Amino acid sequence: MRLSTRGRYAVMAMVELAARQRGGACDTGRERPVSLAEIAQAQQLSLAYLEQLFGNLRRGGLVASARGPGGGYRLGRPPQEIAVADIVNAVDEPIRATRCEEGSPGCLAGERCLTHDLWAELGEHIRLFLTSVTLADIVAGGMAGRATAPLGPRPVLSEAAQ
Repeated sequence: MRLSTRGRYAVMAMVELAARQRGGACDTGRERPVSLAEIAQAQQLSLAYLEQLFGNLRRGGLVASARGPGGGYRLGRPPQEIAVADIVNAVDEPIRATRCEEGSPGCLAGERCLTHDLWAELGEHIRLFLTSVTLADIVAGGMAGRATAPLGPRPVLSEAAQ
């Protein structure tokens, strides 16, 4: 499963913005705004693409813009209150591990495939993980070791239960 460039680039840009504002109290009126050109250069991303993404991030309340000389963007909320899932959602990036479309009757010729629940559960785990990770976690380097194995052995289902 892959997250598209929209989601990945938005997260990269927001982490860069949070890292540059790490020294401040994240009161949106106190930090120096960061220009998209600075973010684009630091992360080696397209400025035009970032402009599109930041429009969505601004509408989602995740960033605030400052116009004029020395203008740019600031975080719209403290970094510990911005989950990675918020960023991905703001840029309209669906996280879906199944090939089923919302509202469709099924995966294969209108039928639900046998692996549907597997992929749906994987998608839910990814969503829950991205909801639990904030910009502050990433900037602080607190990501290593976050993934954990399920607790205990899984029970084997009998043929009747399958």
